[in-house]
Amino acid sequence: MNNEEIYYPSEEVIQQANVKEYDKLYQYSIEEREAFWAEQAEKLEWYKKWDKVLDDSNKPFYEWYRGAETNIIHNAIDRHLGTPTQNKLAYIWEGEDGEIKTYSYHALNREVSIFANILKAMGVKKGDIVTIYMPQLPEQIFAMLACAKIGAAHSVVYGGFSSEALLDRIKAAKSRVVITADGGYRRGKPTHLKKIVNEALEMCSVVEVVITVKRTGEAVEMQNDRDFWFHDLKALPIANGKCETVHMKSTDMLFLLYTSGSTGKPKGLVHTHGGYSVYTATTMRMVFDIKPEDRFWCAADPGWITGHSYIVYGPLINGATIFSYEGAPNHPYPDRWWRMVEKFGISILYTSPTAIRGLMRFGESWVEKHDISSLRLLGSVGEPINPEAWKWYYKHVGKEKCPIMDTWWQTETGGFMIAPLPITPLKPGSATKPFFGNEMAVVNDKGEKVATGEQGNLVIKAPWPGMAATVHNDDERFVETYWKRFEKQGFYSAGDAARKDEDGYFWIIGRTDDVIKVSGYRLGTAEIESAIVSHPSVAEAAAIALPHDLKGNAIHGFVILKHGLVASAELEIQIKNHVAKMMGPIAKPESITFVDALPKTRSGKIMRRVLKARALGEDEGDLSTLAD
Repeated sequence: MNNEEIYYPSEEVIQQANVKEYDKLYQYSIEEREAFWAEQAEKLEWYKKWDKVLDDSNKPFYEWYRGAETNIIHNAIDRHLGTPTQNKLAYIWEGEDGEIKTYSYHALNREVSIFANILKAMGVKKGDIVTIYMPQLPEQIFAMLACAKIGAAHSVVYGGFSSEALLDRIKAAKSRVVITADGGYRRGKPTHLKKIVNEALEMCSVVEVVITVKRTGEAVEMQNDRDFWFHDLKALPIANGKCETVHMKSTDMLFLLYTSGSTGKPKGLVHTHGGYSVYTATTMRMVFDIKPEDRFWCAADPGWITGHSYIVYGPLINGATIFSYEGAPNHPYPDRWWRMVEKFGISILYTSPTAIRGLMRFGESWVEKHDISSLRLLGSVGEPINPEAWKWYYKHVGKEKCPIMDTWWQTETGGFMIAPLPITPLKPGSATKPFFGNEMAVVNDKGEKVATGEQGNLVIKAPWPGMAATVHNDDERFVETYWKRFEKQGFYSAGDAARKDEDGYFWIIGRTDDVIKVSGYRLGTAEIESAIVSHPSVAEAAAIALPHDLKGNAIHGFVILKHGLVASAELEIQIKNHVAKMMGPIAKPESITFVDALPKTRSGKIMRRVLKARALGEDEGDLSTLAD
């Protein structure tokens, strides 16, 4: 290894690790990919085994464990019943107001069965898609698991999205049933989720049933014959009794999850029961080195893929204890997280660089007030972590003894693609090496490998079990978005720029397409620009990401006003607030710059890289395609 800063794992970490050697096993997983993934699948239970590990006869629509029958719930809950795991804590939840709820695997099964019985009584059947729009409550997780149990797919929409964004996702999924809550708590104030659902449904005829969980107790408008309180349904005889887990094909849809793309329309990515079960379980077990006594806290929201894979499915399949928290990291004080780590004996914490930078701002004293010695591993997700934040996290949270699992992956991949193991020597800011079975490369625009240390496009060279099956009802878009660019080589295009160093470590640089990452959340520039242009004063707009100390990136808008209108500070505030209303607070621009023209190609495409270079005072590069 070269002489960059390298952090080596301690002898104790190496001794305890589930996987004690990387190179040989990685080599085997690449040379004998199907054998490797068959061995991992054998660690789970199946109603019927597969005829074929990988069917690649219809590329890029790969089918994993073809012919097998399973249901992710069998492995996440059912198989733990009647074993010592049954009485173990499956789930600990803390509300922002300090309320605590705990569930053993036995109790989790009971809650999920009740929810599943209610859904069945409401006419939900195998193959339906149920939209879930909730704060971080136990019922959010029960609802996801209940859908899967009865063979319905869930489409979880992040609770920070606006009524317009929610409406788009409900209509695209054709959801008859929506599950929500009156609200949740954020910084001591209630969020009004049911109100947002009601606004969305004013423009939507497809929804017949809305089930609302009571959390804040605030008055909400309920419509006769459509709206039902969850606690009322729970008290009915229909909710009680056993609920059988439905047998599914390995390739049947488990969930839809919408992600922003470079065009305005969000993409509903389809994940399936079989391959996703194996992939999340394997990555969780090996990267986070999961042990029966661990208490695992992934501080993401279940509304994103991180929450699906590493709050809900991956840990439960491994029989772990999961923890989740409803509110803001620094409410009422900046030691809220450290207080909970101490109180519940959390051993693994997985969070985003944005959260780490946010807590860093308050200094070390808040961390040092608490005994967080239960921590043995840390994780980072959502965007590349800057070395300064990495070192602070390692030193002050991990006390220089907890390796940091810096993971690179996407909604599309279902689980970690590049990530260290606890035994891997770490370089701050690098996601290190590919996970088993994954061949990754950095290539130029022709698909040829670039030189060591040179920047290029990150690609995945071969299929993996966690991969999305397609874009919901749009196979063409799936091919176009991910496979068309390097069709000749058969590579999956990740849309990220990266470089690979002489030790084979990958360094992710950021998006190459028109997607902005704010606080680890993906937002399409087309969606943001549409929201800006929907303001009555705006004629045309462009959105770019510029570096931000806290969020990683912040959105900056460039606006051409309609003829005769004059720019003002007041109008800037109006436009920012309008975008927040249209898309949710996460999409609110940091600044709006009023301009007379936007740099465009001759075909009319906005050259956002020119705006970005100008804003950062950098070289604008090749301008030969610029129209003006």
